[in-house]
Amino acid sequence: MEASFTPEQDEIRRTLRELLRVRCGAAEVRAAVDTPAGYDPGLWTALAGDLGLPGLAIPEVYGGVGCSVTELALACEETGAALAPSPLLATAVLTAPLVLALGTQTQCAELLPRLASGALTATLAVPPGAAFGLAGDNAGDWAGGGRAGGVQASRPRGDGWRLYGQVDQVLDGHTAGLLLVAAHAGGFARSRTLLFLVPADAPGLVRARQTALDATRPRARVELRDVEAELLGADDEADVPGALARLGDTVAAVLACEAVGAADRVLERTVEYVKQREQFGRVIGSFQAVKHRLADVYVQLQAARSAAYYAAWATARQEQRVGGLALAQALEALRTAAGEGIQLHGGIGFTWEHEAQLYFKRATGDELLFGPAHRLRAQAADAARLFERAEVSV
Repeated sequence: MEASFTPEQDEIRRTLRELLRVRCGAAEVRAAVDTPAGYDPGLWTALAGDLGLPGLAIPEVYGGVGCSVTELALACEETGAALAPSPLLATAVLTAPLVLALGTQTQCAELLPRLASGALTATLAVPPGAAFGLAGDNAGDWAGGGRAGGVQASRPRGDGWRLYGQVDQVLDGHTAGLLLVAAHAGGFARSRTLLFLVPADAPGLVRARQTALDATRPRARVELRDVEAELLGADDEADVPGALARLGDTVAAVLACEAVGAADRVLERTVEYVKQREQFGRVIGSFQAVKHRLADVYVQLQAARSAAYYAAWATARQEQRVGGLALAQALEALRTAAGEGIQLHGGIGFTWEHEAQLYFKRATGDELLFGPAHRLRAQAADAARLFERAEVSV
């Protein structure tokens, strides 16, 4: 592993950091999440059109930049620091890789250039905690599994596919121009999970924004009432659960970098504050107990950063699947940093007016969607057959 960043990677981080400092302060974040869309379209235009973030990991032949997941993860570290609400995660991390991996040449040529430019936003309509195989087995029951629930796919006349069902907690599901829906097909005879393309204006598609703990990650309930859909790929034999599990490692690595960026920012703000706040005639940052608490946060943050960078590097090279472990470490670091920040800010830290609560909600919200941390570690241990080896050695 190369421990230093390339000049191109440093430039991506620097340019994005400067843009977000100007366009995405605390006031701008609060204003954006209160809009019906949940994000600032102007900021998205700058991120997509000016910087090309959605196309970072898309090949040049499809209008992308041709970088790897590593560059996308490093960019998301900066957006995580600012808690920037945008369709970047849903479009570039959840949807585009699946279209690239499973789509036909025609589908890739039609969709990927629009996704890379930001002209088309997209999302993946699946239960995120189950489909990616990060905190448990994703064998397919979450998509319906032949029983009531999830989304079902059928061919009533043997030609086109029709979808019916419901998915909750779909990131940016109320605004995405394209939905990639995972549905169960085949009943018990040929039970399988498939992916379908559903445009936002499809008849029978009903979308409603849901109230979320973390308002910077807007999500929606998606209802499909006999909706016509296009199968992703050339046939219905693709290993969709396997593709989602592989994508889950990428998602975890990107989310880990996001959480590291957020933890670093909240620690930075806390350190600045304890150098100014006075108690008993002294700034509280001079108290040894405060120094020890912040030092513990710093050590935990650096460990999480190392794990997140390694996961991004390993994912890009498909060498090891360590995204879940990195995400567990990063989410714990963010929760600890945000919790200490709230306490050390004193009374103001517990109010809605202060931004510290936004960082704590990001950590908690991501754990609810993709974790929790102890299950991420347990799944990684099961996948590595860690405890089976221990029993054999004994």
